[in-house]
Amino acid sequence: MLNDHIRYVNHELHCDSVAVREIIAQVGTPAYIYSLPRALANLRRIQTAFSPLNAHIHYSAKANGNLALLRTLVEHGAGIDCVSGGEVFRALRAGCPPENIVLAGVGKTVADSRFAVEQRIGWVNIENVAECAMIDAYAAATGIRQRVALRLNPDVAANTIRQIATGHGGAKFGLSADTITALLDRQADYPHLDFAGIHVHVGSQLGDTSATEQAVRAARAIAERYPSVTTLDIGGGLPVAYRPDTPLPDVSSFAQALAPLVAGYEVILEPGRSIIADAGILVAQVLYTKEHGGQHFVILDTGMTELIRPALYDAHHEIAPIGLLSPQTPLQLGEGFAVRAVEIVGPVCETTDTMAHDRSLPPLAPGDHVALLTAGAYGFVMASNYNARPRPPEVVISPDGSTWRIARPRETWEDLVTRELE
Repeated sequence: MLNDHIRYVNHELHCDSVAVREIIAQVGTPAYIYSLPRALANLRRIQTAFSPLNAHIHYSAKANGNLALLRTLVEHGAGIDCVSGGEVFRALRAGCPPENIVLAGVGKTVADSRFAVEQRIGWVNIENVAECAMIDAYAAATGIRQRVALRLNPDVAANTIRQIATGHGGAKFGLSADTITALLDRQADYPHLDFAGIHVHVGSQLGDTSATEQAVRAARAIAERYPSVTTLDIGGGLPVAYRPDTPLPDVSSFAQALAPLVAGYEVILEPGRSIIADAGILVAQVLYTKEHGGQHFVILDTGMTELIRPALYDAHHEIAPIGLLSPQTPLQLGEGFAVRAVEIVGPVCETTDTMAHDRSLPPLAPGDHVALLTAGAYGFVMASNYNARPRPPEVVISPDGSTWRIARPRETWEDLVTRELE
């Protein structure tokens, strides 16, 4: 989706004040570009909406763990939500105070948990009874009392796609209400744990607030019985629009709906996608076109190795040429020039390496460039080296919007074999 920060200026696609063509002339394609001003605007919007709840905003690093992005968000008041020891390491490297870091995850390793406790992070969210003894032992050895939240699986079906729903009874995430109650009834068995919170997260891309409201009610019903529980971690899930016609619930309305349910408790919110998704684009070059089987194929130099979401979820990303031949900047892509329906595919040796089916776009020829929009979340972090393809560079636009820099250089073939033993 185009927005105030990723837009056309004089028929040329810009990220803030920088022409995309200027960037790729120096870094090549494929390349990720992130608008830090857009990410900060999204963070401020959420901070403002949830300020009446006195909520602590912890950015979910699994959406995009780029260090430049993390550091910028931390500098503007965000904590970091992590799901591995590696993400905790990144959060610390980005300057996040340990007390503002959360470690969650259904399958924390021994190394993950020990490192997090030794670093004295603010919270560990527990999803398995066996974790309690392990975390308690690490806290004892470190000489601290570790604050923990118990993740409740509320058995709630969220209004989202199956692959990213996490709060239903058949999901691998969280603990039942009975299990949590049993743990809270025997807190004394874990003298180095401070059972201070209940955590819920019902999924991503939530179409409405109803599932979260049900989950928070269930969490509060438990919390009210135990004075030690002073915090409700209500997860993330705030949606973004991947299509122009996607209706979005207003963030302020979301906060207002939850306000009476969390009154009297400290609140943690874990947005990720809603901060960075529409601040990022993946720029690609057209390698070839061809007619085959009654279809017109546009073959890009990027594919599922850089952005797996279309192959994994059948996810939709708008595709925008970086330059327009229209006599005036169109209000919508396709307005003002001839279009045709095409298959947008990548170079990877898999049939599923298709970025868009039957998509209406202006004429594209080898050497042209396009941008896959709303690609800032679950893009580079899910990239791979399949087919021995080096991962692309990550570029950030400065917080003032005027300059850009490479935040991660493009990998090389040599990088791919450096750690191998022949």
